[in-house]
Amino acid sequence: MLALLVILITALVPAFAQTPLAGPDEEITVFATRTDIRLQDSPIRVEVLSQDEIDEKAMMTPGDIVMMLNEMGGLRVQTTSPSLGAASVRIQGMRGRYTRFLADGLPLFGQEGGGLGLLQIPPVDLGQVEVIKGVSSALYGGGAMAGVVNLISRRPASEPVHEVLFNRTTLGGTDASLFLASRLTPHWGGSFLGSGDWQEQKDLGHDGWSDLAGYARGVVRPRVFWDNGAGRTGFLTGGFTYENREGGTMPGSVLPATGKPYSEALNTRRFDVGGNVQAIIDKRYVVTARFAVSEQEHDHRFGENRERDRHEMLFGEVAVRGAFGRNTWVAGVAAEREDFVPTDVPRFAYRYTTPGVFIQDDVNVARWLSISASARADFHSRYGTFVSPRISALLRWKGWISRVSGGEGFFAPTPLTEETEAAGLSRLTIPAVLVAERGRSASFDLTRALGPVSFTGTFFGSGVRHPINVERGTRYQLTNLAQPTDNVGVEFLATLRKAPFSATATYTFVQSRQQDARGQRVDTPLTPRQSFGIVAMWEKEKSGRIGVESYYTGHQRLEENPYRNESLPYVLFGFLAERKLGPARLFVNVENLTNVRQTRWDPLLRPDRGIDGRWTVDGWAPLDGRVLNGGIRFRF
Repeated sequence: MLALLVILITALVPAFAQTPLAGPDEEITVFATRTDIRLQDSPIRVEVLSQDEIDEKAMMTPGDIVMMLNEMGGLRVQTTSPSLGAASVRIQGMRGRYTRFLADGLPLFGQEGGGLGLLQIPPVDLGQVEVIKGVSSALYGGGAMAGVVNLISRRPASEPVHEVLFNRTTLGGTDASLFLASRLTPHWGGSFLGSGDWQEQKDLGHDGWSDLAGYARGVVRPRVFWDNGAGRTGFLTGGFTYENREGGTMPGSVLPATGKPYSEALNTRRFDVGGNVQAIIDKRYVVTARFAVSEQEHDHRFGENRERDRHEMLFGEVAVRGAFGRNTWVAGVAAEREDFVPTDVPRFAYRYTTPGVFIQDDVNVARWLSISASARADFHSRYGTFVSPRISALLRWKGWISRVSGGEGFFAPTPLTEETEAAGLSRLTIPAVLVAERGRSASFDLTRALGPVSFTGTFFGSGVRHPINVERGTRYQLTNLAQPTDNVGVEFLATLRKAPFSATATYTFVQSRQQDARGQRVDTPLTPRQSFGIVAMWEKEKSGRIGVESYYTGHQRLEENPYRNESLPYVLFGFLAERKLGPARLFVNVENLTNVRQTRWDPLLRPDRGIDGRWTVDGWAPLDGRVLNGGIRFRF
């Protein structure tokens, strides 16, 4: 592997000796705002990852989208289960359960985008990723109280696309994927993704406990596209995910505290189907109908406990879009049903049915001012009626661009949180009836471009009333806190794009506060106040690329950790090299060059079992240490 790295660097350096001319700026259309507007004209701030950036991340972790999201400013992928590697996305310090994941605007992942869902979404068939930060319930209902991540698939183009990727890591990971996309007729097109991913169970801390869970996963996703060329379109997709994941003590090892082995495992079987149709009526109105259905079965083992469950989700929506004068409006109705059926802990079963109505109006008030106002009413079967407003404004003045946004939303509580998904439900109690969480957020940003350099600063704040909290001290229970959780902070983004060189620097400061078990205000656990990242890339289109990156993560408050109350800061370094040879692309990537690993400071295993049944502390730093991966990607 190291020899391949040397060969790639040697081959790439002369290829980058000449500097190609920079191409024209591309116009990007965003779809998460419902009006299919240009990114530059949207009053709602949407951050976008392009196809090139997705390709880069796919060479680092071809099996999942975790790294792709973790390296976006203001987003943090937090490990929720060190035993199995599950993770969730926190947007600007808000809990991962508040983030809504969509695939082509469809909630194909239900409310399960967090947890292991992030680890089961391969990036190789994605064409664009859109992120809206802040309360977005006015756009997508209660599941979007922290924001929205919309994964846009690659569409068939005039030339057929055939891609095969193979990747291998030094820690025993293997990824293989096939992506095909083609126009079948002038009006029909299709694509197909097949992915297989394997990981060997690894004990890097040499304590008998697996720091990397072993797994075998298969993903299949076909898509069909239709466009009659006169404004009528259709889209249909289906997916199947099969995964067996194994953690806990290594084969032949035992827990030091008990002298017995302890296995933690999760088997997942997931099916989903969804689609949409669009038509132009009377040459004035765009009518869109969309639907999604998913079913996910889990078989989870926590040592001596077995927890089987089934998640079901049904979704339907009809919307109408039109324009008059300076206004572009959208109105629609939607309904969603979510079922959770836990076979072994039936007391936590629930069925939520939530019909809703929404309206949005985008107004170009003047050349320098655009406003987007939206509101949604959801009629929850258990928690009642919620009205979620949101307003955003885009201002332009002498080269400066600013967006201001504010909104309110809600989240219907369930027993599934970051903590309970890691520890299970068998020991959990809910002593009182839970109340729905209510959130609000506001942000202000300012952008200025000076030639090839662009700067953006963002001030944000959010608060959650009646936040759900999992107590893990003297008892394992789920309750509403009396005091709200609040987040305030700033983000700074700087980009430089001057072919063949590009660089991005991000800085995020978040002060997230909540009430602890004694009623005092403390920092929210596992939320670093400061983080910083810088990525630099040198690329020549027909030859390849070389990239370097570094990320700093600051102190984090820790809960139920017998070794320390606050984590240590750490810095990660990475390196990527790619060489194009005809239809083949050879790549090598090194993550965590300095081998930062949580178990270098403290044991991952607790000296005794936690009240929730867990044998591990929370993950606050990398558990896998230095990882070298390399492979080949064919495009023909």
